[in-house]
Amino acid sequence: MNEARHERSSVDWELAAATARRALSWKPPLADEVHLAVEADFAELTTRAEDLVAEVTGLHPAPGHARARTVDRAEWVDANLASFARVLAPVLDRQSTSPIARIMRRTPIGQQAAGVEVGLLLSWMSTRVLGQYDALPGGPEGKDAIYYVAPNIVGIEQRHGFAPRDFRLWIAVHEVTHRFQFTAVEWMEPYFLGLVERATGIAFDVSTVLESLGRLVAAARAGENPLGESGIIGLIASADQLVTVRDAQALMSLLEGHADIVMGSVGDDVIPGATRFAKVLSERRERAKGTTKFVQQLLGVEAKLRQYRDGEEFVEAVIAERGVAGFSQVWQRPENLPSLEEIRSPERWLARVGGSVSPTA
Repeated sequence: MNEARHERSSVDWELAAATARRALSWKPPLADEVHLAVEADFAELTTRAEDLVAEVTGLHPAPGHARARTVDRAEWVDANLASFARVLAPVLDRQSTSPIARIMRRTPIGQQAAGVEVGLLLSWMSTRVLGQYDALPGGPEGKDAIYYVAPNIVGIEQRHGFAPRDFRLWIAVHEVTHRFQFTAVEWMEPYFLGLVERATGIAFDVSTVLESLGRLVAAARAGENPLGESGIIGLIASADQLVTVRDAQALMSLLEGHADIVMGSVGDDVIPGATRFAKVLSERRERAKGTTKFVQQLLGVEAKLRQYRDGEEFVEAVIAERGVAGFSQVWQRPENLPSLEEIRSPERWLARVGGSVSPTA
């Protein structure tokens, strides 16, 4: 990496990739023939999933099809680093003006420390992810790419005796739903990228961190989990910054909850075993212990899982009250998105936006 790149970036991205690969080196790779079989399945099943999602949601994405990209864990890390480096890094470098951030940008030691941290974080995440729609533009595969992490998927299939093609179609339905959300709703991508820019523009100074430590101690004394609501970001963000954090949480809660509802709508008659798949993966999310549980709390993953459940309950409640057409008002304009409070109390969103759509619509 050249010297000019080091001067501009807060993160040594090449070191991040190398760190992740070293951390993952103890994980045995799939046999080539197994990986190729998974790849062939997802190439076919992703297209089939598009038909199922279109039927359930009524959304009409941009022309063309999603492109299935079957990867190992290290390749998933590489793809995410490429997206982060092209989209997030310039925002971070432009807007992070705290003394700590300036030091990170200007010293190789700071850049290397950040690179190691990012690499370790992504290596851990790569062992948990099954599929991912890449909503960030500029990634190596473009905005229509859906990534499937083959070792994780095969591992779950073998551990629980899942029928591979049925389970793979079920996973594809979830990720294809995300592509529909971003390509059928014309304002979704710019709105999402605006949230990304606002969130990554949050700069934390020493006084903010010290204040957050005081809140952490006070919460712990009160018997509360200070990391439970939003992880470390929610802990150290100011009141104004929390507005951005909560807007992002509300959006992700809605999108994930909607994708889960779509998966549930494609029942056992279409995908045999779908009910069991949902039960097992829900239990997997809840089962984290020890170090994994702490990392999830630190990153806000536990809070995210609760928000996904809230999002699913929100979508269910709105559809039960107003039908699919009533719920579809959420896609009409950004102002119709539910707040985090409305996610938790769907009747408030219905009173504000729901109108008088018939439940049978």
